[in-house]
Order: sequence, then C-alpha cells, then structure tokens
Amino acid sequence: MQLKDVNALITGGSQGLGETIAEHFVREGASVVLCARDAARLETTCARLRALAAPGQKVFARPCDVSSEEQVNALVAFALQQLGSLQILVNNAGVLGPAGPVESVPLKEWQRALEINLYGVLLPCRAVIPHFKQAGRGKIVILSGGGATKPMLNLSAYAASKAAAVRLMENLALELLPFNIDVNAIAPGAMATRIVDQVLEAGPEKVGQAYYEQNKRWKQEGATPPAKGASLAVYLASSRADGLTGKLISAQWDPWPTLHEHREELAKSDIYTLRRIVPEDRGKTWSS
Repeated sequence: MQLKDVNALITGGSQGLGETIAEHFVREGASVVLCARDAARLETTCARLRALAAPGQKVFARPCDVSSEEQVNALVAFALQQLGSLQILVNNAGVLGPAGPVESVPLKEWQRALEINLYGVLLPCRAVIPHFKQAGRGKIVILSGGGATKPMLNLSAYAASKAAAVRLMENLALELLPFNIDVNAIAPGAMATRIVDQVLEAGPEKVGQAYYEQNKRWKQEGATPPAKGASLAVYLASSRADGLTGKLISAQWDPWPTLHEHREELAKSDIYTLRRIVPEDRGKTWSS
C-alpha cells in the first residue's frame, strides 16, 4: 500500500474525479476527509468509502465551500480533530464557469469561477501549510485542466483560473522547498464528468462548434478514465515522489510512474512548467 498510515484532505470529493481519487487513496491505505458543497451526495460517497476501508482507516466528510475562508478553516480544524494530523492536501474542487464571449458573460459568474478555481486552491493551502511546516513534510496536489496550457474559446474564466492555479502551484513549490513540502499539479485529461455535461448544456453557440463536438464525442464514446488522474495523485502523494515538486504533470501523456528516477534533472529544469516560448525555442532567429 502506497499511502498506508497517512491522512489526506480531498476537496470536491463527492463525485467525479474527486470521488475516484478518494477511493484510490482509501484502497492504498490512507485515511481521508472529504468535502463538497452537496451534503447529501457527500454523505453517500463517504458511506461507500467507509465500506472499503480496512480496520483502523478513517473516512469522514464535511460540507464546505472552498471559496469561503471561514468554512475552509473550519474544515481543516475538523480534519485535524478527526484524523490527528494531515500529510496530504488534494485540491480538486472546481467549476467550468460561464460560457460565452468575455464581454457578455455575467461578471458575477466569472468572478465566482475565480473564487472556486483559484481561491478554492489558495485557501486550503493557507490553512494546511502551517501544520505541514510544523511536521516538516507535506504533499499538496492541485488539479489543473485544459485551460491551464491553452486558450479555450468562450471559457475565459475557466482557462484563466486554471492557469492561475498552476502558477500558484509553482510559487508555492518554491516557497515550501525548504520545508520538505512538495507541491504539484495534475492535468487529468479529458474526462466524461459533469463538466462535459455543462459544456453540452451550454451549446455550440457559447462554447464553439469544435469544442462542443469534442465534448459530445467524449460523452458518447468515453474519454480519459478518471482512474488515470487518481493513480497519478496517489503517486505524487506517496513517498516515491518525495522531492518532486513544482511540476504540472499529464496523467494521460507523461511517463509519471518513473519520474522519481529523474528527480535531480527535473529540479534543475523547466520541464513540466508554464513558460514563455521565444522564437529560438522554435528554431527562429528573429532580430530587432
């Protein structure tokens, strides 16, 4: 078991990828606290995971809006009270946000997406970091999305917030390097989750015909299995990935099961990071 005797807090853990991550963590020996806004669904998921837990493992759940500092602080206090300590934080909670041209989508919906996708990462990190520092170790895993590495037509709030969350990850990795706290982000790939349903509901006139058709195929034919992202989350949370930090890793495309073998090379490079591309990177020699 890769996570035996460690404790994890997982946001957005009631359904979709968050639920799959939580299940993988429990099967690998971890005790977990889950949070989500839907209390009924959260309790159903919690009960299912408790049935999978081995003797001595604990599974708890608490409703929480991750964009609320007060609720997040109460959540972390609850997790520490129930589990005694925390070694892992998985920031999975996220929303698609409004679909449509940036000048016409409701501003409050745009802001709300930033509150959940960005502040919903920042606030749990702020709450757990002091405990990780005191313990002298910790793992923070942030779930990214396609918007982090490329523009997404008419989904500006989603793309901007996910890119910001990845840059926040890189900053935190630098800040926390002296404290043996690893911080990484996961690009889980296209999954047939509720976000796909939201894209289809928005329609091609808001999200663009090409992206709509792509999501339609994912819905009908299947997409990247959530288990891939969950397995990568287990890897990053485990001792095998100790010292691997500040990276955005694709569950679908990157050779992550052996990245620890390249730990020293990765620490000195900008591989798996967000960086500006200059002409020389593409074989061009433009001059002023």
